[in-house]
Amino acid sequence: MHHQAVIIGTGPAGLTAAIYLARANLAPLVIDGTQPGGQLTTTTEVENYPGFPQGITGPELMDNMRKQAERFGARIQSGTVTRVDLSKRPFTLYLEGESAITADAVIISTGASAKKIGIPGEAENIGRGVSTCATCDGFFFRNKKIVVIGGGDTAMEEAQFLTRFASDVRIVHRRKELRASQIMQDRARKNDKIDWSLDCTPLEVMSNENGVTGLRVRNNDDGEEEILAADGIFLAIGHQPNTRFLDGQLKTDELGYIEVVPGSSRTSLPGVFACGDVMDPIYRQAITSAGSGCKAALDCESFLLEHP
Repeated sequence: MHHQAVIIGTGPAGLTAAIYLARANLAPLVIDGTQPGGQLTTTTEVENYPGFPQGITGPELMDNMRKQAERFGARIQSGTVTRVDLSKRPFTLYLEGESAITADAVIISTGASAKKIGIPGEAENIGRGVSTCATCDGFFFRNKKIVVIGGGDTAMEEAQFLTRFASDVRIVHRRKELRASQIMQDRARKNDKIDWSLDCTPLEVMSNENGVTGLRVRNNDDGEEEILAADGIFLAIGHQPNTRFLDGQLKTDELGYIEVVPGSSRTSLPGVFACGDVMDPIYRQAITSAGSGCKAALDCESFLLEHP
C-alpha cells in the first residue's frame, strides 16, 4: 500500500508530526513500533510538560496525543519496521512478517532506548523508583536518598542535578576509575552531598510494595556484598538510538544518532526526516521531542509540495 507520508514511531515527536501532517490533509500513516507511546509510557507523573499545572501521567499524555492525531485523520498501525529501502523514491518500508508499504516521504521518530544493566529488580521497578532521566524525575525525590549508577559525564551531571532535591546522592561505578572528563569529576567530587561507591558491581534492585528500598552491590576488591539504602536509583549509563533497522542508509554520528541539517529535520537523504530522541542525544525531553516533531512535519509538507 502506498502513502504520501509515513511516520515511524509514536512518542511525542512522532505523534506531534502526525497531528501536523493530518491537519495538512496528508493523511499520514504512523507505525507505532515496539513501545507504542515511547519512553513516556514508562513514566508515572509528568510535571514539566506545559499546559498541565497539576501534572499528567505519561501514558495519559501520550494517549491524548494519539487521539488528537487520529481526530485529524492520521492512521496509526500496530507493527514494527524491521528494514527499509531508502535508495529510491518511493521509499519502501518492511514490517514484521515482511509485508511492505511505500511512501513518498518518511519521518523517523524511533527514539532512543536507555541502556539497562540487566540485574534483578531493575525492569519491574522502572517508574517505581528506578529512573533513566534525572531531569524528568528528580523532583519526586526531594529529601530522599538516591543512587546514581554510572561513571561517565552523564552520571556526574545527573548526580549533581539530583543534589538539588535529594538528601544525599551516591555514585556507584563498577570500576575504580571514572570515564567522565576530569572537569566533570572534579565538580562532582567537590559536591558535599555526593558520596562514592567505586569498584562496586550492582547486583540487585531491592524493593517492597511501595517501590525501591536499596541497591545490593558487591565490592570488587574483597568480594563483600552490602545493600545501599536508596529511595531512588538512576541509571546513567547512556542511551542507544533505535536506528539499527536503517542499516547505515542515513548519515549518523559516532553514537548512531541520525544527523540532520542544523535547524531542520532534514537528513542526508531528501524526503527522509528525523525528529525526537533518535536525533537528539542532548535534551531528550518530551517538549523538545514534540517541537522537533512539528519541524519534521513542516519540513515534510514543504518537501511534498516541491516534489509531488
